[in-house]
Amino acid sequence: MATAKLMDFDKALELFEPVLGFEVHVELNTNTKMFSDAPNPANEAYHAAAPNTLIAPVDLGLPGSLPVVNETAIRSSISLGLALGCSIAPSSRFARKNYFYPDLGKNYQISQYDEPIAFEGEVEVELEDGTIVQIPIERAHMEEDAGKLTHMGGSTGRIQGAEYSLVDYNRAGVPLVEIVTKVIFGTEHRAPEVAKAYVATIRDIVRSLGISEARLERGNLRCDANISLRPRGQEKLGTRTETKNVNSMRSVERAVRYEIQRQAQILADGGTITQETRHWHEDTGTTSPGRPKSDADDYRYFPEPDLVPVEPAAELIEELRAQLPEQPVARRRRLMGEWGFTDLEFQDVRNGGLLEVVEATISAGATPATARKWWTGEISRLANTQEKDATELISPENVVALQKLVDAGTLTDKLARQVLEGVIAGEGTPQEVVDGRGLAVVSDDGALIAAIDEALAAQPDVLAKIKDGKVQAAGAVIGAVMKAMKGQADAARVRELVLERAAQ
Repeated sequence: MATAKLMDFDKALELFEPVLGFEVHVELNTNTKMFSDAPNPANEAYHAAAPNTLIAPVDLGLPGSLPVVNETAIRSSISLGLALGCSIAPSSRFARKNYFYPDLGKNYQISQYDEPIAFEGEVEVELEDGTIVQIPIERAHMEEDAGKLTHMGGSTGRIQGAEYSLVDYNRAGVPLVEIVTKVIFGTEHRAPEVAKAYVATIRDIVRSLGISEARLERGNLRCDANISLRPRGQEKLGTRTETKNVNSMRSVERAVRYEIQRQAQILADGGTITQETRHWHEDTGTTSPGRPKSDADDYRYFPEPDLVPVEPAAELIEELRAQLPEQPVARRRRLMGEWGFTDLEFQDVRNGGLLEVVEATISAGATPATARKWWTGEISRLANTQEKDATELISPENVVALQKLVDAGTLTDKLARQVLEGVIAGEGTPQEVVDGRGLAVVSDDGALIAAIDEALAAQPDVLAKIKDGKVQAAGAVIGAVMKAMKGQADAARVRELVLERAAQ
């Protein structure tokens, strides 16, 4: 595939106005699927299930099977709609969305079309510098997921060039809420940042509601980014593309930037944009063509004949409204004040995706300062080295236990970092790593005095300087002692003893 020509980003923004729209799919973590009693693989209890074991006749579209709607999924959908600032429809209905994919056993998907459960909302999104952007929400509707295809034998993992495909119907019928924005104008050069911040905000809302794990890398949260460019001074919108397969916050940002640069160059060269899906490639940071993008009319929607309309009681809606958590922006502002962080300190936590884990660490007994220090410092460094998410490496409880060992004088900061590496390597709790590696600080003054006397005897010139009152010379002896003790000594206590022994 030929490499696409890209226009400089700033130049692209001089010539064109970026116009955005997002479709975010949220997998609900209900115990069972949307329309069957099969276990839901988006629920933590079933993550390890073997392919094609979490299935029921409804999921496969077998003749004679009838869907029954999941009440918990409806409640979760209403809660999410309310959190998005939407109105909840007094009556909504399901529809059949007809299309033909190998991973769609019924050859249609049960979704909502013209009567979604939630509509007309707005989400407050905060950018990294604190700027607030309002994102208009058109609708949030319920639907079921399709199965999952795994393409084998090709070099890219896509159907092009593959020798055969495997179908796993475990995911078929997983409850989804699709959140669709209205057309978003005015983001200009911050369009990629707005995209990233919006998806992060949806993730935060969903997690706070407890209705999904919302992990992009697992597919619990999936973002399709619609991007078009409008020439400056023109009223008519440009042709959009829909970028799929975006599985991280950073990728959302990169994909929007790439499409702006790609489309700008095509238009500047006199070409036209094809309305199509495009696939994001994380390894190359590029998009490639997928299939021509259909409009809604092409799916031949019609009302689902086997399901009655959803008509939630007004009392239920108000009950769920009363249970809504804080909005993400308000929560962040409250936590920053409670923790006493500066704007920059809080940004480090937030931008690193560490807000929840820092909060959990503080709740487990750490001070805000020590929680921030560990997570934004050594843990993040190790995560970057291992190319992993920092939150996967160690639990908040173990971070607290590690800090308690430091506070008790059992570990120096240097030793604590070694213990941290041991915990991450699977050697046990901080105390177990200390015991297993023998890393506790030597608190026996006798052992320290012996090492100090040996170091003083080896450096008589330094001893003479200390006796003359040049106490800064003690650093050389302290260094020698710490080396002899393999770092397992309290440097402050070593200094005290060095000065005492030198004075004798």
